[in-house]
Amino acid sequence: MMVIVVENAPPRLRGRLALWLAEIRPGVYVGVYTRKTRERIWSEVCQMIGPGNAVIAWSAPTDSGFAFDAIGENRREPIDLDGLTLVRFRPIESIDSQSATDPIKVGKNKA
Repeated sequence: MMVIVVENAPPRLRGRLALWLAEIRPGVYVGVYTRKTRERIWSEVCQMIGPGNAVIAWSAPTDSGFAFDAIGENRREPIDLDGLTLVRFRPIESIDSQSATDPIKVGKNKA
């Protein structure tokens, strides 16, 4: 299972995601795909997100049972603590210094 949540996404990207996944709430997409397909969908999200932000979470054999990646400006910052991925909040000022196209990579297990 995978979940993609987008904020401030261009209509073109939202329409593209709706082709592959079920939109259960505005900006929240879910589906079940293989690793290869999930990575392809995510690469398109990264290319098309523009000034918005997105996060993808998927089932993985980790302690928490899932892994995730994020792209774009957001106060939530994933951190790795001894193999367990946690989320911390950044100060509002530090959001402006990060580029919207810099992906935040988390979850080394891409199961």
